[in-house]
Formats: sequence, C-alpha cells, structure tokens
Amino acid sequence: MPLGELVSKSVWIIREANAQFKNVGILWSMGKDSTSMLYLARQALGNVKFPVIHIDNGNEFPESYEYRDKVAEALGLNLIVEKSRIKHDDISGISCCGANKTDALKNVIKKEGFDAIIVSIRWDEHGIRGMERYFSPRDREFKWNVYNPDKGRFGEALQDSEFVNWGITVSDFGENVNHVRIHPILHWREADVWNFIKERDIPINPLYFSVNGKRFRSLGCKSCTVAIDSSATDIDQIIAELESTNRKEREGRAQDKEETYVMERLRALGYM
Repeated sequence: MPLGELVSKSVWIIREANAQFKNVGILWSMGKDSTSMLYLARQALGNVKFPVIHIDNGNEFPESYEYRDKVAEALGLNLIVEKSRIKHDDISGISCCGANKTDALKNVIKKEGFDAIIVSIRWDEHGIRGMERYFSPRDREFKWNVYNPDKGRFGEALQDSEFVNWGITVSDFGENVNHVRIHPILHWREADVWNFIKERDIPINPLYFSVNGKRFRSLGCKSCTVAIDSSATDIDQIIAELESTNRKEREGRAQDKEETYVMERLRALGYM
C-alpha cells in the first residue's frame, strides 16, 4: 500500500479518537513507531494535543533519555513520566514488562482518568499483535475483551472479529470498559515506518544506527533489549537491510518475553 494511503488511514483513526473520546493519552517509548505516531498526531490535529506518556523503569539507555528530552522540548509535548520499579537482575519478560510497566500504565490511566490510550503497535510485529483491532476495549481488569453491543456482554476477543476490518468504528463499548486502546498504525509494516521517517525527516533515536557493527532494531529498556549485527548507519541502509533479511524484528528482545504464551500472559495483565 502506498505510504500516502497508510498515513491517511492513520490520520483518520487519530481524528476519530479525538472526536469520540474525552481524555486520550499517547504511549511513547522513544522508539521509531511511537515517535512516528507523534508526527502523525501533529498532521491529524495540528499539534500533539494529547498528553504523551513515557513509562520509565529507570533502566532506559542514556541515549534514550537524552533523545526523549530533546524531542519533548522541540514538539512542546505535555510529557507525563510515570515511574515504575524493576529488579535490575531480573530480565524476565513477565517480571520486567508484566509486573513493572503494566502496573505503571494502570496507575497513570487511573490517575489521569484516560478513557483511551493510543499505542503504536503493528500487525506484522508479533503474532499476538496480529490479532488486534484498531479500537480495542479493555475491561475493568485491563483484560483484552471485546464488548458485543447486540448481546450486552463481553466475549472472548480471539473469537470476535467485530473490529478487525478497516472502516468499522464503535465508540460505545459498554459500561464495564475501563478504557480503549487505539492502534492507528496496525496496517503499517516496519519498512513503512522507516520510509515515513525518511520522508518527513523525523529525528530518530541514535541507537537505531550501527556503531562498531551493532545497532538496535527494536528498542526497550536495557534489561530486555540487545543489539543485532548490522552495518546500517543511515535510514537508506536500514531500509535496504530490511529488504534483504528474514530475521524477525524483535529478535533483539529478551526471548522469553517474545514467546507466544508469554505474550498471551502479558496481554492478560494489560500489557501494550
């Protein structure tokens, strides 16, 4: 799909979120996807009018903190830094991202009263995320369930295709919904994100570029992210590298976290 069509769909979703929900927040990890989301929000609404949330366990790379502060100042972001706790000797996906970042996300949603959270996940990123919807309600326990207006109750998300097809939006998800996750770039691919960054000349986290034969393809905290072998030192080289590799994007993440059953458990906890 041409980049212009991808962007148009994403802009429409962001505008729909702005129209349908009272208090929207955007999650920002300082990675390529969520940073692209900030620029999509600017295109959709003129500026990043939503609060921008960074879930910070205090264990990010120094380059990421420096990058966060520069971009936040340049874009005039209303940045909310929600602190979370981590045991630095524990790199388990469940412990690090489950009990750590997910609990912090729950706290900030409760404190700020968000009824919708924009998340920058893509269908091609992980098998579990490939089952997501553009508008995805979470119940009072933060579980990934789908509300069926016709039946007046929640059903199993994986058995319901109500929100999978493009063009279907539902703003009334029922009284038991805690908030709605909104995913404006579900239909993008990794290469699309890099092409968007190149086209718009978006400043990007320097950790994505190779230094001494290593770079980060997917960014998380220091506990669950490792560099991959790469010689790509600019965006064109990254795009060329993607065209010639069959390696998974998230292979640089802690592997126990990337197992399907672990991602299922994390989703049950309310993970992104």
